Amino acid sequence: MTVSVATLGFPRIGLRRELKFALENYWAGKSPLAELQAAAAGLRALNWTRQKALGADILPSNDFSLYDHVLDTSALIGAVPPRYDWAGESVDPDLYFAMARGAQQPAACGHAHGGDTTAMEMTKWFDTNYHFLVPELSAGQRFRIASTKIFNEFEEARALGYATRPVLLGPVSYLMLAKGKAVEPLALLPQLLETYAEILARLAALGAEWVQIDEPCLVLDLTCDQRTAFERAYASLATRGPKLMLTTYFGGLGDNLDLAAELPVHGLHLDLVRAPDQLEPALAKLQPHVLLSLGVIDGRNIWRANLPDLYWRLKELAGKRDLILAPSCSLLHVPVDLALETSLDPEIAQWLAFAAQKVEELAALAKALNAGEDASFAAFSASRIAAVARATSPKVHDAAVAARLAALDAGATNRTAPFATRREAQRARLNLPAFPTTTIGSFPQTAEVRKARAAHIKGEIDAAAYAQYLRVETRAAVKWQEEIGLDVLVHGEFERNDMVQYFGEQLSGFAFTRAGWVQSYGSRCVRPPILYGDVSRPAPMTVDWWRFAQDQTDRPMKAMLTGPVTILNWSFVRDDQPRAASCRQIALAIRDEVADLEAAGAAIVQIDEAALREGLPLRRSEWQAYLDWAVESFRIASSGVRDDTQIHTHMCYSEFNDIIRAIGAMDADVISIETARSQMELLGAFESYAYPNEVGPGVYDIHSPRIPAEREMTDLLTLAAKHVPPAQLWVNPDCGLKTRKWDEVRPALIAMVAAAKSMRARALVKEAYLAK
Repeated sequence: MTVSVATLGFPRIGLRRELKFALENYWAGKSPLAELQAAAAGLRALNWTRQKALGADILPSNDFSLYDHVLDTSALIGAVPPRYDWAGESVDPDLYFAMARGAQQPAACGHAHGGDTTAMEMTKWFDTNYHFLVPELSAGQRFRIASTKIFNEFEEARALGYATRPVLLGPVSYLMLAKGKAVEPLALLPQLLETYAEILARLAALGAEWVQIDEPCLVLDLTCDQRTAFERAYASLATRGPKLMLTTYFGGLGDNLDLAAELPVHGLHLDLVRAPDQLEPALAKLQPHVLLSLGVIDGRNIWRANLPDLYWRLKELAGKRDLILAPSCSLLHVPVDLALETSLDPEIAQWLAFAAQKVEELAALAKALNAGEDASFAAFSASRIAAVARATSPKVHDAAVAARLAALDAGATNRTAPFATRREAQRARLNLPAFPTTTIGSFPQTAEVRKARAAHIKGEIDAAAYAQYLRVETRAAVKWQEEIGLDVLVHGEFERNDMVQYFGEQLSGFAFTRAGWVQSYGSRCVRPPILYGDVSRPAPMTVDWWRFAQDQTDRPMKAMLTGPVTILNWSFVRDDQPRAASCRQIALAIRDEVADLEAAGAAIVQIDEAALREGLPLRRSEWQAYLDWAVESFRIASSGVRDDTQIHTHMCYSEFNDIIRAIGAMDADVISIETARSQMELLGAFESYAYPNEVGPGVYDIHSPRIPAEREMTDLLTLAAKHVPPAQLWVNPDCGLKTRKWDEVRPALIAMVAAAKSMRARALVKEAYLAK
């Protein structure tokens, strides 16, 4: 019996975010396509070489993407929405990036596709902070191979001496993630399977022995039709080419275990990090010939594994059957290499493992299982020492935080009056017009802003000079907002590096990396904080900058905070206590900040919960427990204010229909949501629920370089008013403007203000007509 090591996917961005910079140079017209393609090929070669050197036996190909692997799948099978007027034989780079980012004449960033076309809808990949492009399918959809990427990269690896296992998103998960127009996506399965069969046959002809076929939807609650789709799909594909390693992750198979065990595949990957208890029942169900791949190292978090514990858990099984050891999922979700972190607290660093270290852990574990525990003596010893050190470190636990949490009472989660009473008090205090305009918080982080921040970090400019620079930027942003007529202003957040990192750096219990970047979408990368211990707020975090900005204007200045659930979900969270306990600790820290802002005079405080739905468990049976503590945490953070202080929140790409009651239970006075790409579709949930509070549906898609016209935004607001009473509507972009350029933001916001004024004029005309 032998134990091998596989990786299911490796970070795409490069050690120092080389992919990000290559993409952005190409989009800006600073480099040709050939230069982008050469940079991508170089990163792929480095990834294969690195994984092999670290001890991986089975390497993936087609795990690399220039933007998103689901978009790659759409390109592969020719699933191009009609609005792109595609009539070509293949999906070329301009079309690919138009689908990802939209296109506009003159062409965005100098690469024309044609017309003025919106991007495809984007949402979260299961319960991660990675965004994918939602497939858009229509009645009469036809599929065909329209991209050779998967084949090219297999041959590219082989030319370098690597026999890879290509990665392919499975057909059923692809359709379950898709949206259909006048068609149920699963009804398209027969046609799609024909194309998948062609793909597998071509890979077999190229020499691929195995294909990793990802079906993450197998860990979800499935309908009868979805179960039948899996049966039909793999009955059709099992003999069409290479052996199939059916790969599941992000949870356990649960009641889908019988289904998965009966599918005629050659291998099955189980996530034993999220669902460690599924191993024994799986062994009882699987046929002996099915090669078992065990996800024993956490592919989504950065804590070092306890190798001795894993060894003793797997030792007996390894003596009975061949095994593959792997991360629980693709390593896309963790940083590349801990070795780059030269300034991280050494005590904390010894508790961590990034992508490179996780492959080393797998190799050490496999070596021990193949040759005995002593074969990995050094690795096992280091693992034991790290586990003991973390468990006993005084940096992890704070008795004062535990005592405050224990003393919480029910009053900490309730406003003093219902929304109807608060609304009248807030309207009297704020005196805003109908369809009030605002933004979500951040303004463009220009090259100059980033340069000044970097110079301050390096000590090239002192704190006083940096603060003066930030004051100039903030003052200019406030003045410009006044000039264009925004009703509720923001200070622009020029002092903030990231909406989570900025707060984590000022809270106890968090550590930060220098190079711990992970991909969020496209070229967008984030450095999640490491939440390793109990959380408290040593001092006010935002009050001084809010006060400075408010002093520049007579209009309401919105104070901007990140909410406890989002800080939790966008961090690498400690795994030695329940997530709910950590979230409540963060909530108390944010509550203190809200109180200080109100005392300083803030009339509006926005507490962003962009990631609330992202943390929703994948199985419905587990939803309520999560929503209970998530909503409670928001209410702890937001409920300690007067009636006339208006609490806003913001949520990113989310389907709200199934959690709308929980959103209502948050009791925020105003919620802003991202709705531009979905053409206000998400507001259907607010209408059916009769959402009582106020709503700001996004009318400007900030994830695309397109500049929407006034008419486009007026049309969206008209649609919104069909779902939500106009008296409840705010007008705002989809999200913060940090990633956009000023030459995109300025005309878009001017058009947005004009659209709001147009809606007010219509309302006045209607009111006058009704008065007659």
